[in-house]
Amino acid sequence: MAGAAHCSLQAKRLLLDPKFEGYKLSLEPLACYQLGLDAAVAEVQLRDDQYTLDHMRAFGMYNYLHLDSWHQDNVYYVDQFGRVMNLSVTLDTALQKPREVFRLPTDLTACDNRLCASMHFSSSTWVTLSDGTGRLYLIKSGKRGNSASEKWEIVFNEELGSPFIVAHSISFIKSDAHSLAVLLLRVEKDDLDTKGSGFHVTLEWVTVAERKEGDHTYEIIKRRVLQGKSVPHYAAIEPSGDGLMIVSHKPFTFMQSESDKLEENDDAKVSNEKKDPLYYWQQTEDDLTITIHLPQDITKDDIKIRFSPDNICVTLKDQPPLMEGKLYSSVDHESCTWVIKEDKSLEISLIKKNEGSRWPELIIGDTRGEFIMDPSQCSEIAESLMHLTSEVMNPNPEKENPPCNAQELEECDAFLEDGASLCRFDGNTLKVTHIINLGSNQYLFSVVVNPKEMPCFCLRHDVDALLWQPHSDQPENMWEHIATFNALGYVQASKQDKKFMACAPDYSYAALCECLRRVFIYRQPTPLATVLYNRKEGRQVGQVAKQLVATLESNDPILGFQATSERLFVLTTKTLFLIKVNCGN
Repeated sequence: MAGAAHCSLQAKRLLLDPKFEGYKLSLEPLACYQLGLDAAVAEVQLRDDQYTLDHMRAFGMYNYLHLDSWHQDNVYYVDQFGRVMNLSVTLDTALQKPREVFRLPTDLTACDNRLCASMHFSSSTWVTLSDGTGRLYLIKSGKRGNSASEKWEIVFNEELGSPFIVAHSISFIKSDAHSLAVLLLRVEKDDLDTKGSGFHVTLEWVTVAERKEGDHTYEIIKRRVLQGKSVPHYAAIEPSGDGLMIVSHKPFTFMQSESDKLEENDDAKVSNEKKDPLYYWQQTEDDLTITIHLPQDITKDDIKIRFSPDNICVTLKDQPPLMEGKLYSSVDHESCTWVIKEDKSLEISLIKKNEGSRWPELIIGDTRGEFIMDPSQCSEIAESLMHLTSEVMNPNPEKENPPCNAQELEECDAFLEDGASLCRFDGNTLKVTHIINLGSNQYLFSVVVNPKEMPCFCLRHDVDALLWQPHSDQPENMWEHIATFNALGYVQASKQDKKFMACAPDYSYAALCECLRRVFIYRQPTPLATVLYNRKEGRQVGQVAKQLVATLESNDPILGFQATSERLFVLTTKTLFLIKVNCGN
């Protein structure tokens, strides 16, 4: 992780509600429709040799229902005959039976070690599909959700080794050629792991591109493999195909080919020869100071420095820039100055635009500098953390910042994985460029709000659940807080039998389902039509958040769960349920 920028997630205060009063149980009936399936869902049970927690997370808890985010209220599943079945909803009271849109060419029952069939919608007209035997299909689908224009045609299919499931895929244009990038997830036996589970997890990043423009034939141009020791909670390729983001409990690293190792060894030799930092930098709450040691023959006239609000460029004589790049945050470029000191060093002063913020790095991605911390800053940080490291259990609970007392935590506040991290990998260097230690921000679920962007992920923050939208093209705002589900972090922790979680793309509600029958829906606060008073505080309540509960008329386990702005789709072995949550406009 050397050289990676250590970042943090910045919650928007305006999206938080410290006065949230909880969910009121609503007994209003929910319209629930059900469709019997012609053939059962192609569920694959875990084998005896798939006994680890990672096998359960990756395959045992797999969501067999696939939502097409490009076309609203359009869901798909694969049945036991290898047919891809589609249900497209326009009117709840006039539901059609699921229809077949594609049939897998292979006999699924012929492969003993197969996994469940999986799919991902790469764009409005492209689908990535796996039959669970190790074969990848790229399919041009036409406009989906419309029986007249939807026709699934295999454009590429190839055997790619051991069985996998499709974790994510995108469609993009690169160098005037159409390309698709796919993430394949495997849990593989690891003979070298004698102390752990005996397995490791791999994510294979496969890029398939059109041979010639308009040729309509495709070939694999790149295969890269990441390896880790836990199934990722979230893994997605950036829309441009230039990077990858992973949320996982244990870190992932790229497995190198021999040629890559030789190149890295050469790079290491070069870097060992250049041990001294190119520049040193310090910061206060208001400004930053950069120090560069100059060669003896450099004069003031040889130095050119260009300041802008977000960039800096330092050039000596007519050589290539010595320092150049995007600053971590904005500066007041008109107040920035530089001077040559007596010891033949160049000192540059930058004035921060946002006073009080600490910069983890000076120039984004530049590791050639060294940060020097002032002794007073060290003692200030140590003092601010003192109350967290007391040797006495809650010595003075009345003071302003009492230490956290583990005995005050409730059982539902405790969860196993408090060491998860969010990493952004660069597709060219194959190195981590940004890392966020999520700490106690438990991962809850992911959702596609805008199919042209990366999937959002939802994390627990204290009692709330916060939704984050990654923006790979905005280094200053790479993870944006876009919505809050009040108290959902706390509420979901008490549901010990929960299997899937989801939310509406318009954030109007969140929902979770148990393994059998029960579905819980949590609506965002809405204004009341009648007058309601809080008796304890003697004040009028303007809006209320509702909890609704639906019980499915089925004893089969829930295999799939998806949410749209209007309705929930719940898939069991033999039935597809639709729960109307919101009325359409």
